[in-house]
Amino acid sequence: MNDNLLLGPASLDRYVAQGVVLPGGGALNMAYHWSRLGMPFRFLTRIGDDHPEVFLPFLHRHGIAHSPAIIGHGRSSSIDIVIEADGQPYMDHFVEGVWAGFRLDAAEQALVSSATRLHVVLVDAAAGELHRLADEGALAGVSVSGDFLSFRHYSVDRFAATMALLDLGIIGWPGDPDDAVLAGVRSAAFDLGRVVVVTLGSRGVRVFDGRDRTEQFVAVQAVRVLGTTVGCGDAFVAAFLAAWWNRGDLASAVEAGKAAGAAATAWLRPLPDDAYTP
Repeated sequence: MNDNLLLGPASLDRYVAQGVVLPGGGALNMAYHWSRLGMPFRFLTRIGDDHPEVFLPFLHRHGIAHSPAIIGHGRSSSIDIVIEADGQPYMDHFVEGVWAGFRLDAAEQALVSSATRLHVVLVDAAAGELHRLADEGALAGVSVSGDFLSFRHYSVDRFAATMALLDLGIIGWPGDPDDAVLAGVRSAAFDLGRVVVVTLGSRGVRVFDGRDRTEQFVAVQAVRVLGTTVGCGDAFVAAFLAAWWNRGDLASAVEAGKAAGAAATAWLRPLPDDAYTP
């Protein structure tokens, strides 16, 4: 069970117009997908003691193992979501809550040190904890991957400093595929000898393989979006990593991620409706 660890925030998704609050956050969404794939893992996160009833039944129902330290004193992280006329979400008013100054406790850090693999959803607090763990030598022998999300808070230099701690990085790039920043990402991957996967939505996937300094582009078949694209990145990463860790083949891992990301476009929220209901 502790061979695979997932580190990142769980948050309250507040659907303002509907007055609905659901368990959310990219790491929690990934945990759901891994549970559906039958992959053994443990989820390292924090929720506040204000609304544990939103999260704990969800985790229990989907068989998602977590550390005893999951509940911290204070508010849970949260974000307001408005579904706009085109079906896409507008997200605002993020509250960091118990993730401000996040730090693993001693038992959780021991889990990390003994793990085979660790995947980190690289919000600022999680990235800070990743660097602390590395500085203290707690990641020796652990294969670490990271999700840089939309890269919004990263420069190329900051990316390279974090990528040096990882074996594999994933970026959900929202901008121009020919942006000079991606050229910097490519150079960093090659200089460090690391693998970086850049998803471009329906525009395809770029893979920079620094192990042999090669690059490939994988086309994506665009699908009709019946729901929203908000959960596609989480679905891609979860399926990609499950396949990558199982087979070690980049091509088949990208195809698994593509299929999962496309399937997520049918849902009105980041996860299918039956994920949220008992």
